[in-house]
Amino acid sequence: MVDVAANYRRIVERIGEAAARCGRKPEEIRLLAAAKSQSAEAVQAAIAAGVTLVGENYVQEAQQKKRQVQGPVEWHMIGHLQRNKAKAAVEVFDVIETLDSVALARRLDEEGRKRGRVVRTYVEVNLGGEPSKSGIAKDEVPRLLEEAGSLEFLAVIGLMTVPPFREDPEQVRPYFRELRELRARLAERFLRHDLRELSMGMTHDYVIAVEEGATIVRIGTGLFGPRP
Repeated sequence: MVDVAANYRRIVERIGEAAARCGRKPEEIRLLAAAKSQSAEAVQAAIAAGVTLVGENYVQEAQQKKRQVQGPVEWHMIGHLQRNKAKAAVEVFDVIETLDSVALARRLDEEGRKRGRVVRTYVEVNLGGEPSKSGIAKDEVPRLLEEAGSLEFLAVIGLMTVPPFREDPEQVRPYFRELRELRARLAERFLRHDLRELSMGMTHDYVIAVEEGATIVRIGTGLFGPRP
């Protein structure tokens, strides 16, 4: 059996060490449990250990687990979201981390309007230009933010990225730095959006992400062990 609580403590300790190295406060960084394919029992163990953010890749899987899991937790969509799943996603998730088009922004705004609540989102940026990964190209982000700024029931509160995998995590550092610098430029230009969050870094490279400014690290294997 995987000791989720021990893994959680170890990750939090490493986050604290990384934060200290770059003059940050550990409480500035939150751990999101990336729970794709994990059992509801494993997610419950993570919440008991101290996790307050749970991320899922699929709407249906999140629906099932949310019914089984107890505790004060915020649910994040971290997988690609198709427009035809926007209605269900807004019902299930507190935050959509994978906004990647104007069309999706409009659909989420429409669903938010129906419910009388603002849908919180991050823009997913594909910095590596990898066709196999979702996300919007860096050069297209300003137009998306421009359009999103006119939507009453949509709030963009951060940026998210999944960089290319490299065996040496240091080789991923430039991508994390690029997202941080992009966020800084966009925050100055688009005052309508409170771009406070940077969701970047996973099990393999989250320490580097923290050093480069991540506010959320998405940990799956490091917390739960290998996917079943």
